Amino acid sequence: MPELKTGYAEVNGVRLHYKSAGKGRLVLFLHGFPEFWRCWEKQLEHFGGDHLAVAPDMRGFNLSSCPPDVREYRAKGLIEDIRQLAASLTTEKFVLVAHDWGGAIAWGFAMAHPHLLSHLVIINSPHPIGFWRELVNNPAQQKASDYMLLLRDPKAERVLSENGFERLLKMRFAGRAEGPALEADRKAYLEAWSQPGALTGSLNYYRASPLYPPTASDAGAAKLTLDPKDFMVRVPTLVIWGEKDKALLPSILDGIEEVVPGVEVVRVPDATHWVMDEKPDLVNAEIRRFIEKGQA
Repeated sequence: MPELKTGYAEVNGVRLHYKSAGKGRLVLFLHGFPEFWRCWEKQLEHFGGDHLAVAPDMRGFNLSSCPPDVREYRAKGLIEDIRQLAASLTTEKFVLVAHDWGGAIAWGFAMAHPHLLSHLVIINSPHPIGFWRELVNNPAQQKASDYMLLLRDPKAERVLSENGFERLLKMRFAGRAEGPALEADRKAYLEAWSQPGALTGSLNYYRASPLYPPTASDAGAAKLTLDPKDFMVRVPTLVIWGEKDKALLPSILDGIEEVVPGVEVVRVPDATHWVMDEKPDLVNAEIRRFIEKGQA
């Protein structure tokens, strides 16, 4: 196994902590909520054998800077974090792999900086046009996204930290078999969530986002009028999707080829939102197949 190394980068007014393995062409992995770099451990081990595989703690998570102001979590600034981090690691085009909230930032990165990417891999993270459409028009997705309203609420920190982060542990590790591996993960996640400012920082992604389900008193995503032409992704893109995701329904993928021309979609019928946990070998194999396609 390649050695996992710890690094820090001063970028865009914040300090980002990251883990890295190997050397060579950069593959950068972006996590989501309520995760941190550790969710990519199996990918770092796999791709660190012949690439420079790097997984940062995103701004607001674990050992990275956790500014308290919600305005510090707007998409433009988060995208710039990643641009500057990548620039500190390589001068060449790189592969961007992302899940959940990391995927939201990766979609935006690919729109803003397509010239910097050789490949984009998205795992259970909706393109903004599909998510907006479903939040506005699909009652099933509105219901599935209800949890976002709690995570935007001022009481979220209190509710999620109760009883030793019981709700977060249940959400993150539902269905995992008991054993030493799960116990080690629980301990690591509890430590990450307990870092000063980290719970508020991670929740601020939801509070800063204009994409959330409508309610009787707040139109949410329906306040927006999005033009698909403004959200085109013209980077070679692979989407891996666990179809048992209870929060992000497969209908979000409908029409994705209209905004991501040439996109490849790999559906995993028996996987949930946490497909990297459940099917690490499949995820690694699909990423490798995609990024090596066409190479001699």
